[in-house]
Amino acid sequence: MDPVRSKTLEMSADSHASRTSNGVDVQGKKIFVGLSGGVDSAVSAALLKEAGAEVTGVFIKGWYPPGMPCTWAAERRDAMRVAARLHIPFLTLDASAEYKTGVINYLVEEYRAGRTPNPDVMCNREVKCGAFYRFAKAHGADTIATGHYRSGEKDQSYFLWAVPRDILAATIFPVGNHRKEDVRMLAKRFRLPVAEKKDSQGVCFLGSVSIEEFLRAELGTDNPALLYTIGQRVSSESLPSEALAKKGPWYVVGKDVEKKEIQVSKTRASSEQTIRFKDANWFQSPAFAQEAQYRYRGPRVRGHISEDNYFVSDTALPEIPAPGQSVVFYTDDELVGGGIIAG
Repeated sequence: MDPVRSKTLEMSADSHASRTSNGVDVQGKKIFVGLSGGVDSAVSAALLKEAGAEVTGVFIKGWYPPGMPCTWAAERRDAMRVAARLHIPFLTLDASAEYKTGVINYLVEEYRAGRTPNPDVMCNREVKCGAFYRFAKAHGADTIATGHYRSGEKDQSYFLWAVPRDILAATIFPVGNHRKEDVRMLAKRFRLPVAEKKDSQGVCFLGSVSIEEFLRAELGTDNPALLYTIGQRVSSESLPSEALAKKGPWYVVGKDVEKKEIQVSKTRASSEQTIRFKDANWFQSPAFAQEAQYRYRGPRVRGHISEDNYFVSDTALPEIPAPGQSVVFYTDDELVGGGIIAG
C-alpha cells in the first residue's frame, strides 16, 4: 500500500472520524503538525484536533538568503495565531543548518554543474520529514503531520519520493485527499485566521524570493547555461544569434556550461524512449511501476523499469528529461518510488 495514501484522514466538513484511511486511530495520539503559516497546515492541525489527537503546532524556521526579502517572521506569527485559535501548544524548530546544507548548498552545486535540481524534494527529505521528524520524536510525539496534498490538481506526491520509507509511512497527511476549495471551506468552518490567506508561490523556505532571483544573486547573470533548464522557454535576450531572426517560441534542448551556451529548438519533444536515473528510493518493488513523471505538473508516461535503472517508455517521450530533476514512478496513482535523472 502506498504510504502516502495510507495516512490521509477520512474527514469532511461534517465528519468526526478519528481514524486514518488505513485504520490507524489518532484518538489520544501525540501528533506534531508542521504549521507553516498557511491554510493547508492550519486545517491539518484543526482536523487532527477534531479527531481527538493531542496536537502540537511546530513552525520550522529555515535558512533565508542574506540581503533578500524575508517573510519568516510574518509566517511564524500567522502559525502562532492558528495555534492560539485551536488552543494547542506551539513550538519553533530552528532547522536553518539542515536547510542550508541539505537544500541550498545542493541547489547551488547542481546548478553550477549545469543540472536542474529539485529543492522541494530535498526540503521534504532533509527538513520537513527529516529534522522535523527527529525533533518530534525527541519531544515524545508519536508521529508528525503535514499539509501536503495527495490527489487532485495540487497533488504533491511528486515531491515526497525521497523521504525514507519508514518516515513516510508514519507521517499523516490530513488534507491529502481533499480539494483545495474544500480545505478553504474547512478553514472558514474552523474560523482559522488564515482562511483567506493566499497560497505561497515561492520555493519551499525561500518564500517571496523567486528561484530566479536567488540563482542570479548566487551564480551571476553572464552564463545562460547555468540559469536555464532543459525544456524551459527562452526569453529573446538569451537566444543564440542564429535564432533571433526566426519566430518562436524557443525551448532549451541542450547546454554547455563551459562555453556559456544553450541550444534551442521550437519543440520540447524527445525522440528517445528511456530515462536513466540514479539514487532511487522505493516504497514498492520497481516491477510495480507503470508510469513515470519527470517534471512537476508534467505529463505521466507509461512504461516499465529495466534492471539497469532505466525507465523505458511505451512511446517517445513528450519532453526531453532534464538531468538532475526527479523522475517519480506510480502504479494506479499510487507512489512506487523515484530517483534523480542522470546525465
